[in-house]
Amino acid sequence: MVCRMFRIETEVDKERRDLLRTRLMETNTAASPVLRALRGTPAEREVPLQVWALDAAGELAGGLAGHTWAAWLHVDYLWVDGRRRGAGLGSRLLAEAERMAREERGCTAARLETWDFQAPEFYKKQGYDVVCVIPDYPPGITEYTLTKRFGRPGAPPPTEPPGTPAAP
Repeated sequence: MVCRMFRIETEVDKERRDLLRTRLMETNTAASPVLRALRGTPAEREVPLQVWALDAAGELAGGLAGHTWAAWLHVDYLWVDGRRRGAGLGSRLLAEAERMAREERGCTAARLETWDFQAPEFYKKQGYDVVCVIPDYPPGITEYTLTKRFGRPGAPPPTEPPGTPAAP
């Protein structure tokens, strides 16, 4: 049963959106010991991470923009100019972002989203695993979410938890 005492509005309201975000964060923090433990630590903040490739003329040849949060690197954008593709520049940009996240920020994993016509195979070759597939997002396109666990230097590769199905 819907209470008739509420008025529903649909306008865009930045102040209410910010209040909603704050209240959701408070509710989540109260409900989760993991999020509670993050409060007040450097890992609680999203910190931008960007890597740029410039050609000899100083023009942008490629770049990666993302952020780190809670020991994770989130890659928002990775782009390489069409004339520069196939030369390993995308791999270099991603490797440098991963290195910075791991060595300078203590990250243990990375995540990103890509569409089927973009680069899922590229990311798989870089050690990423598909963890989510959303068909028809947007209609006619499939979106993939991929993750990668970083190993510590000299540490054995991570093992799958018991009961995890084997990769195909």
